[in-house]
Amino acid sequence: MKYFVYLIISKNKQKYISYVGYTKNLKKRLAKHNASKGAKFTRGRKWILAYSTSYDSKSKAMREEYNLKKNYKLRNKIKSNFYP
Repeated sequence: MKYFVYLIISKNKQKYISYVGYTKNLKKRLAKHNASKGAKFTRGRKWILAYSTSYDSKSKAMREEYNLKKNYKLRNKIKSNFYP
């Protein structure tokens, strides 16, 4: 079974904010975020998928999600490549 680690971006006033997560079904999860049914932090915003990668095991996906959440340099690089 495939698991995905993803980074979504939304514009908050004058800056862009990001959220990192993991899921089995990427389309369904993004739809939940945009319908304000996802994580509390993501409610009330319009989200765009900026980055995703797949893994064969849940443990690998969870490990990479944790690493991406803590690696602010990489997150900011992905955001700057997505929005100039």
